[in-house]
Amino acid sequence: MTLLDWAGAFCIAAIVVNTLSIIMAGWRCRPSRRPPKVGLPPVSIVRPLCGLDHFSATTLRSGFKLDHPHYELIYCVASASDPVLPLVRRLIAEHPRVPARVLVGDEPVSGNPKLNNCMRGWQAARHDWIVLADANVLMPPDYLRRLLTAWRADTGVVSSAPVGTEPSGFWAEVECAFLNSLQARWQYVGECLGLGFAQGKSLLFRRSLLDQAGGLAALGAEPAEDAAATKLVRRMGLKVHLVDTPFAQPLGPRTMQEVLSRQQRWARLRRATFPWFFLPEILTGPLLPLAAGCHAAGLVGIGPWPAAAAILSAWYLPELALCRVTGWRHGWRSLPAMLTRDIAMPCLWLSGWLGSDFTWRGSAMTVREARP
Repeated sequence: MTLLDWAGAFCIAAIVVNTLSIIMAGWRCRPSRRPPKVGLPPVSIVRPLCGLDHFSATTLRSGFKLDHPHYELIYCVASASDPVLPLVRRLIAEHPRVPARVLVGDEPVSGNPKLNNCMRGWQAARHDWIVLADANVLMPPDYLRRLLTAWRADTGVVSSAPVGTEPSGFWAEVECAFLNSLQARWQYVGECLGLGFAQGKSLLFRRSLLDQAGGLAALGAEPAEDAAATKLVRRMGLKVHLVDTPFAQPLGPRTMQEVLSRQQRWARLRRATFPWFFLPEILTGPLLPLAAGCHAAGLVGIGPWPAAAAILSAWYLPELALCRVTGWRHGWRSLPAMLTRDIAMPCLWLSGWLGSDFTWRGSAMTVREARP
């Protein structure tokens, strides 16, 4: 094959794979056709808290509005001086019919502060079914029903990708572009291919099952508890399954530094925990196919601007259609946000390989320090 053949074939193959991934994600995220479970079991929801976010009152209040017949809420706060405590205690007082309590103090079982924060809640949970849910997850009334409905005979953990909503400002739109039609999309594609990955925003476990593998403390084997959960259930011969439609994470305003710092942290954690899956992430953006396609077009006498317009249209129009079909964030700023995301991706990918330090909730850490 000539250079023209290789460049053209790579560009076409990348566009086809990108389009197929969008079709798979759109199919997988369609509303569930499975009937609701009958006789839903009681569930304990453990929510680790650290500080206040723009939508803390909204997301934490949503936990008291679930339509599940029997559940409890356990809020875990590492420090008695945390500013989130007055809000949580007020919400508990406003909803006396929902069993809820606050536990202050953590258990240092790993280098993962979030996992340490959850330990007392896990130990205090009354029920066998336990959900670990981040404070910024917005729980719809059928939150627990959707998690439980996704549990199957071969399940080790049920999870949900976060879908960014209510962005304020351009960089929040960029974060939506990262979270929704890129990361959530590929997470659902992985599950369709039998390679489900857990996402720490929402994790449903059976304690009796996890205890067979060392309990919650076993998730300290990796820098991130979701990566550890993924590896653990695979070793048990089980799978990670995802809810049919992912849960929202309202964003509010974001700065460029906040978005890129968060994406850098996640890139370094993915590289540290799943390097062979992180390696091809550089191919999920359009820049390499664009360069190859424009080069091939130039060799046959097609100008770079018409070639670039055709390639980018073939790349982004299906992604915009996915957002529309699934109800994910889309609007006039979505396309420039996607372009900004994809320009940043190569730098984030390189940073994932070249660095190990990151910041989590104001704490400077490294991937090595996050290990037990």
